[in-house]
Amino acid sequence: MPHLHFKGKTFVQNHHLAVPFHELIPVAEKGLSAKPSLHDNLILQGDNLKALKALLPTYSGKVKCIYIDPPYNTGNEGWAYNDNVNSPMMQSWLGQTVDRENLTRHDKWCCMMLPRLKLLRELLTEDGAIFVSIDDNEVHHLRCLMDEVFGEENFVANVVWQKRYASSSDNQGIAPMHPYHCLPKI
Repeated sequence: MPHLHFKGKTFVQNHHLAVPFHELIPVAEKGLSAKPSLHDNLILQGDNLKALKALLPTYSGKVKCIYIDPPYNTGNEGWAYNDNVNSPMMQSWLGQTVDRENLTRHDKWCCMMLPRLKLLRELLTEDGAIFVSIDDNEVHHLRCLMDEVFGEENFVANVVWQKRYASSSDNQGIAPMHPYHCLPKI
C-alpha cells in the first residue's frame, strides 16, 4: 500500500501517544440536566487533540459514528498549527497562520490531521463509520491519510454534493462545485 510522505510526518507519527490525558470536567450551567454527567450527550469545548485524548478512557472502541469538518486548507481560514511536537522545525510552525502563500501548508495540514485521525480510530467501534467533509484542496491528502489509518480496504465512497447552483460559471472549463465526504467503514 502506498503511503503519503510529508514534511514532519516522522515527528507526528506517534504524537497522539505523547498527548497527556486530561480530565473531562462537566460544567453544570452549560448543561441541560439537573445533575451534570459525563455519561450523557456531551459537547466538548477546547483543543480537539486534548479533547479526543480525554474521551479515550471512557469511550475507546465505543463510538459508532463520527463526523468531522477540519479546515479545508484553502489558505483563507486563518487556522494556525498548534500541536506542541518535540521538533525544532515544528516548533517554528507554532501559532503561525497558514495562508495560501505558505509553501508548507499541505505538510502542516497533514501533520495536524494524522494524530487526530489516529485518536478517532481508537474511539470507533469495529463496525463504526467516520465521515469527513473536505474540498479539492486536501481531498487527495485526506484519502491517503484515511487509507493509512483506517485501511484502504475499509474505504466505502466519496459522497459528492453540489454546494451551489449556477446556470453559468465564471470559471474557465470545469467549475469547483463539489465538496467531498469520505466514508470509510471499519
